[in-house]
Amino acid sequence: MKRIIIISVALLTIAIFIGAAGEEVKQNWTHYVRIAAYGLEPGHAEAIVRDAQMAHVYGIEVDNDIEGRYESFLDPTEKLKAIHSVADAAHKVGNKAFVYIAGTECITANADKAAHSVMKDHPEWVQRKITGEPASFNSGAAFWIHAGDEDVWISPYANPWRKIYMEHVRQIAGTGIDGIYVDIPYWMTHFDGWEDTWASFDDVTVNAFREKTGLNAKTDLKLGDFQDANFRKWVDFRISTLTDFMREIRDNARSVNPQIMVIPEIYPGIEEEATRVGADVYEMYAVVDAIAHEYEFGNGEHMAASRTQADWLLYQAGMLSFRAFAEGKATWILNYSWDGNKGVEKSDAMKNLAMSITMAGANFWDAQGHEMARSNDPATRKQIFGWIEKNEKTLYRPRTPMRPVGVYFSPKSRDYAAKSFLPSYRGALVSLLQAHRELQVVTPRTLAKFRGPVLVLPNVSVLDDTEKMHVKSFVEHGGHLVILGVDTTGLPSSPNISVLSYDPAATFYTGLLRDFAAASANPPTEFLKAADAKSEVELSAPATVAANFGIVDGTAHIFIANFGGLVPNKVAVQEPARGIVVKMPSAMGDTLTFLPFLGETQVVKGEKKGGEIEFVLPPVERGAVVWAAGSK
Repeated sequence: MKRIIIISVALLTIAIFIGAAGEEVKQNWTHYVRIAAYGLEPGHAEAIVRDAQMAHVYGIEVDNDIEGRYESFLDPTEKLKAIHSVADAAHKVGNKAFVYIAGTECITANADKAAHSVMKDHPEWVQRKITGEPASFNSGAAFWIHAGDEDVWISPYANPWRKIYMEHVRQIAGTGIDGIYVDIPYWMTHFDGWEDTWASFDDVTVNAFREKTGLNAKTDLKLGDFQDANFRKWVDFRISTLTDFMREIRDNARSVNPQIMVIPEIYPGIEEEATRVGADVYEMYAVVDAIAHEYEFGNGEHMAASRTQADWLLYQAGMLSFRAFAEGKATWILNYSWDGNKGVEKSDAMKNLAMSITMAGANFWDAQGHEMARSNDPATRKQIFGWIEKNEKTLYRPRTPMRPVGVYFSPKSRDYAAKSFLPSYRGALVSLLQAHRELQVVTPRTLAKFRGPVLVLPNVSVLDDTEKMHVKSFVEHGGHLVILGVDTTGLPSSPNISVLSYDPAATFYTGLLRDFAAASANPPTEFLKAADAKSEVELSAPATVAANFGIVDGTAHIFIANFGGLVPNKVAVQEPARGIVVKMPSAMGDTLTFLPFLGETQVVKGEKKGGEIEFVLPPVERGAVVWAAGSK
């Protein structure tokens, strides 16, 4: 969502690592950002970069929105000069900077008095409901729209607008800036009164759909009916439109500067909101360089200070999904920790949010309230950024799976049957996290390459012929397939296939939301037994601890996040998780390195038991990373 935007300077680093399979893995600066945001005004570049350097900021986002302000859309000259100045200032100190632009939104300041605005000049560009109302708003519709302003949402098919937009993208790339940050390129379905419109039904969009499908979007489909084949085509069209829009932005930027990074900001994640707004992060990761997830789900309070323990684990499931979608690209998480929450210290809320994000392998970005600029507590942010900087290779080098249980994310099952797919998918992930099993989210793009021993299809209602072929090959090569709920594989019965048609993962998910403690004490044992995969590295810990396993630079690592004892708006300091046990083969050595969140490394000695070494970890307060120096 739109807020005061910032400029983020990132450390000028290109790291090259060798993965577990021996391939060379290159990582650009987007993997190592520690982001803060600044409003960019003429003459402020040096001060912005100086402040960023003092605060351990790498990756400076600057708020200089050429596309989203009608005045600069008409004449971007002065803003382009400011972008050039901050790029130069950042590069002088080895940092990176990226600049904010709006996606499909455009605001005219004081439009009630101005001679020109989008609605006055080009009402044909604006998105519309099926009943004709334009996506044009005044103050009160969103907190960033000021009194007298006009806020409109434009169709990506408004070609005169799009031509100017892409020209500006090329001009921005020519300033030397390191990245272009595109805020919420959406179909307007997220303001009050627009949620169920499935917009846009403006003439140019309707004509584009007709050219692609032969259908009239106003008359030939049943809005909101996912059983209607024509409505499914409309859903697909809306998603592909915004994905193609982001692809074109990147192509234009790179035509001028081949090294520039394009990063959209998207708030829907794995949930059904992605289908509604049309911005699907799974699809977009393939056409951009990183994604900044302003990740929220459901209808509750999304501040870290007010999250339940179930929320914390569901956010872990979402972030691990994003890391799988990224396929080696960076994942930024723009979340919010504290907004005056009584009973909770802002520093504690910030630390919990940072811990949860870094343990999932994503980049931490917290800001004051619901605005992108400033910090709730600059001193705490500096402490967090300093620790991340010191340990960035441990946190952000590629994590290669060992022997994971694969959980299949089916984009089209989510799009067409979210209410049956998502509880099963999220329930499977959280139950595996609580059981401390190594897991890997598998997608249509990675299915053929999956090498784990078990693959779970969580109520997957849509599989195309290619997906079915790869699932069949997985089973034929000795993999164990676990089907939850509906079976769409078409495969005959086999000892290598377990079908749990009543879907215990979905039942577990429902119980988790109703009573977290009770559900955690009664995990879906039949599912966990069916999805069992013996791993060389095992972890025994409370169900309020989540763990992420992987090989980092040839060494087995476990990234541990502790949510024990947290109570929304009351308790933001965890109960330390005591007596966590790690078991590894003796060939990996009898010492373990233990790195607590915001702490220093220490060595843990193990005890040999048979062919294994058993380690009892020190108490884990918020989180920790552990690894065996001798493992390969």
